[in-house]
Amino acid sequence: MTKRRLIRKSKSKEIVLGRAKWCQSFWCHFRGLQFVRYLDDDEGLLFVTKSESIVNVTIHMFFMFMEIAVIWLDSSGKVVDKKLAKPWRPAYAPKEAAQYYIEAPVSLLERVEIGDILEFDEEID
Repeated sequence: MTKRRLIRKSKSKEIVLGRAKWCQSFWCHFRGLQFVRYLDDDEGLLFVTKSESIVNVTIHMFFMFMEIAVIWLDSSGKVVDKKLAKPWRPAYAPKEAAQYYIEAPVSLLERVEIGDILEFDEEID
């Protein structure tokens, strides 16, 4: 069974993403959202890396058929960058090092600001 997390703002407890798939394995990172054509507004992927980096959290948009929001977080859960990622672009990298990143529907960009602290320790079914 795939682990899913509830992602919320740390201070206000406002839910910003209701169903984020925990993506830590090589295969999950490799596949990502490639070939996916639709996401519900409350679903996405939460990618986990071993340490903060810019290189290890840089994404590509090859084999993507929709725009997505990408949110990068440092090891404490602080949002360090966010971008609208468009299909078939070679690379998107954060301005600062990050340990986590979220790929989700574009609407996520409206719910999250740089500097927000997000928490994602609550597992859901």
